[in-house]
Amino acid sequence: MNTPSLPSIAGVILAGGQARRMGGEDKGLILFKQKPLISYVIEALKSQVDQLIINANRNIDHYQALEYPVVADTLDDFCGPLAGMLSAMQVVKTDYILTVPCDSPNISPQLRQRMMESLLLEQADIAVAHDGDRLQPVFSLIPCRLHNDLEQYLSQGGRKIDRWLAQHKLAIVDFSDQVNSFINVNRPEDLAHHQAILYSPVPILGFSAFSGTGKTTLLCQLLPALNAKGLKVAVIKHAHHNFNIDIPGKDSYEIRQAGAQQILISSSRLMALMETQSDDLTDSNLSDLIPRLNTDNVDLILVEGFKHEAIAKIELHRPSLTKPFLYPQDDKIIAIASDETLSSVTDIDQLDLNNIDSIADYIQLFIKNWAA
Repeated sequence: MNTPSLPSIAGVILAGGQARRMGGEDKGLILFKQKPLISYVIEALKSQVDQLIINANRNIDHYQALEYPVVADTLDDFCGPLAGMLSAMQVVKTDYILTVPCDSPNISPQLRQRMMESLLLEQADIAVAHDGDRLQPVFSLIPCRLHNDLEQYLSQGGRKIDRWLAQHKLAIVDFSDQVNSFINVNRPEDLAHHQAILYSPVPILGFSAFSGTGKTTLLCQLLPALNAKGLKVAVIKHAHHNFNIDIPGKDSYEIRQAGAQQILISSSRLMALMETQSDDLTDSNLSDLIPRLNTDNVDLILVEGFKHEAIAKIELHRPSLTKPFLYPQDDKIIAIASDETLSSVTDIDQLDLNNIDSIADYIQLFIKNWAA
C-alpha cells in the first residue's frame, strides 16, 4: 500500500525591501548580539522546512555568504513582499512556500506545523498567521500552484498583499499565545526596545539595587506570593566569580577537579548542571543564560543583578541607607519599591516594599502587558 507523502515546503526569508523606516539600511544584515538579524530567522526556520532560500535585492554577496540560495525579485522597483514570494515560487520545486520577514528573529518553532495543520483541516488555499489582534500576512503558507495567479495580479499593478490573499480561501492560524514571535525591527529604536523580548520567550523582570538593600530577601518573600497566583517562576542570580555550589569530597567535585568541563547531576527530584567557565573572568550575558532555562514551564523570569542589561527592572530603595536613586540613569527601571513614601519621586510608579501582595499584583500586571 502506498503511503501519501507529506507536502514539501520551501522556507522563504523576505529580505528584498527598501527599509525606508530604517533609513534605508538593509534590515536583515543589522547586527543584534554580534549576529545579523537574518541569522536568527535562519536558525528558527531551517529545521521546519525542506529547503531554505533568501529573497534579497541588495547586498547579494553578504546574503550568499550565509550559504543559502539567494533569489532577487524578477520585477523591478521593489514591488513589495508579493514580488519576493513570486520570485521564490518561480525557482523552488516544493509544493508550498512558507514566508517570513528577515527582521523577526523570534519566529515560532511551531510555525510550519500549525500553518499546515490549519490549512489541511480547513481545506483552504492559503494559511496566514494571526497574532490575536491582527493578521500577519508576510507569515504565510502558499501553494506554488498559485504562481500564475500571483503573477497575473502583479502584472495588473496589484501590490497589496492583503488584497491578493483575500481573493483566496484563507485559513487564519491562531498564534495569540506566541505574540512575541511577530516582533520585528522596523526602526533603529525597535532593536533596543525589544531587546529583552528578542532573547527571552517569556516575561523577564529584574531587581536593581545597591548591595545590602535586600534583593534576595524580597525574592524569597515574592516567590510564594507569585506561586499562590498560579505563576511558575525561574530566577537568574548574578554571583561573584569565585562562588562554588559543589562540596570538596563529593563525587561531582572530584570529577570536576579532575578536568570535566560540564557535569550534569540528576535524581528523581532535582537536576543540576555545573559548567567550568574560561579563565578570562568575563560574566555571561542574559542572552547566553536564558536559553539554558526550560521556559516551556515558566511564566516569568526574575533576575537579581545584571543591572546593566536592557531589561525592565524594579529598583529597591531604602532612604535609611542614604544611597542615590538608580532610575534617573536607567530608563529600563519601571518602578521603585521602598520602605518609605518617596514624596520627591513623581515620575515613576512607587511600590510599598513592605506590601508583598501589592508587588505581586504589580508583577502580574507587568506579565499581562509585557509584549505590548
